[in-house]
Amino acid sequence: MKRFLNKKIILPIALVMVFLSTTAFNSNFFEIAKQIEIFTTMFKELNMNYVDDTNPGDLMDTAIKSMLNELDPYTTFYNEQDVQSSRINNAGDYTGIGAKVRTLKDKLVIVEPYKDYAADKAGLKAGDEIIKIDNVDITDFKDDAGNLLQGAAGTEVTLTYRRQGKINTIKVTRESLEINAVPHYSMINEDTGYIVLRKFNKKASSQTVKALNSLKNVGAKNIILDLRGNPGGLLNEAVNIVNIFVPKGQLVVTTKSKVKKYNKTYYTTRNPVDLDIPVVVLINGRSASASEIVSGALQDLDRAVVIGARSFGKGLVQRPKPLTYGTQMKITISRYYTPSGRCIQALDYWNRDEKGNATRTKKENYKAFKTKKGRAVFDGGGVQPDVEIAESKQTPITKAIENENLIFDFATEYFYKNKVSDLSGYTFSNSDFEAFKNYLKSNDFNFETKTEKALSKAIEVAEEEELNNTIASEYNQLVSALEDYKTSAVNKDKEKLSLLLRDEIIKRYFYSEGLYDYYKVNNTEIKKALDLLSNPSKYNKILN
Repeated sequence: MKRFLNKKIILPIALVMVFLSTTAFNSNFFEIAKQIEIFTTMFKELNMNYVDDTNPGDLMDTAIKSMLNELDPYTTFYNEQDVQSSRINNAGDYTGIGAKVRTLKDKLVIVEPYKDYAADKAGLKAGDEIIKIDNVDITDFKDDAGNLLQGAAGTEVTLTYRRQGKINTIKVTRESLEINAVPHYSMINEDTGYIVLRKFNKKASSQTVKALNSLKNVGAKNIILDLRGNPGGLLNEAVNIVNIFVPKGQLVVTTKSKVKKYNKTYYTTRNPVDLDIPVVVLINGRSASASEIVSGALQDLDRAVVIGARSFGKGLVQRPKPLTYGTQMKITISRYYTPSGRCIQALDYWNRDEKGNATRTKKENYKAFKTKKGRAVFDGGGVQPDVEIAESKQTPITKAIENENLIFDFATEYFYKNKVSDLSGYTFSNSDFEAFKNYLKSNDFNFETKTEKALSKAIEVAEEEELNNTIASEYNQLVSALEDYKTSAVNKDKEKLSLLLRDEIIKRYFYSEGLYDYYKVNNTEIKKALDLLSNPSKYNKILN
């Protein structure tokens, strides 16, 4: 009887425990099911009864993207073509015309034809605007028109493009293309090797190892690893890159999520290539994600000196999730943390301001962490270099000019007006900069500061309160002062802008390969790295 009573008592307790552990999940599941049912019935009624014809596909595409816009920019939906493009980007090879393109609303712009590949051999140049692919007008194509450039090797595609106001037509034969993670490596001087790592695809670590061994075989005693402009890629490849320079079994990165199975620790699993060779890592504001894992880990482990400008600050990890009909979703599942325990995520997408914009972690709120040897490093705003270079840092004015593609467009115009044949002797002159300032004016470049926006709002309020006449004189003085500031801001950033313009122009004449060769002699960050590597006591002092 006693044993029976015990069972009677234990059973309800067990049921209560199961109930409590699943209540939250069931409640959330019910809410999801409820909202899906509401949306399904609304979507059906809308498409059946709306006064004009609707396109269900377009409506759904807008609904999905609007929903995801409320989260972070990395949680995205991929249609079938997008899935293929993503696979190509990670694999490192594809079949197409061999050019980097930018998709705009009604055209594709050739950003860079890869040297000696199909687009280059056919005569396409950076700045060419593709307006038609075979018989497909880009204006009428709703998906990413860049996908139309892909196809089987040996097949032909007819491109209609605009160059300097003239419409041209050309036939390009598609071919297989390998996207090198390491597009360049060479010796800078008799002691120092230079490796450019541009993306973290499946070939990143193997190509970096090959580059390092090749450079060591010809005498490299120091290494400069260039991660500037590298947007990231595969996390495991970032771990493998770190592993080249640190021992097996070393913690590189930790990911933390609300879903337990996504909480992972990533350790190095291979034997290192070189534990002792001095390393300098170059980063800038466009070095993100996997680039920050590598630079952050090597910094935390006191294995490399980081030079340049603060990195982008993307400390979020995404994972692809297959959906129906060949589509896919990339979902932010966790945050990553470097060996010291810091998360370098800069923007908070979950606590937005009153305008709905993501908020940036303020410098005073950064938390301090310690490297392996006790140096202070900070979270919250990307990887801060050990040695900061002023010319590497983006300013509001340079960012605004770049965002409007004015540096790219000026370089296109420059290319068709000037002949440059001597790479080593090329300089971007003062007269070139004056021409650029005139170009900004002729293209109605208007950089609106946050102060201007606030003043504009203030004058609107003043008009409502009928105070605008009272403060008109002071307001006009402030507006005039801001205009003077904007004019002087371009001049103040002359050095930064001149370097950006110089680099873009060099690529027009000598491709990226020529730019890397030019860097080895003229680049500010590389000069600083060489100076540091030539002084071992100075190098070691930073790390200690």
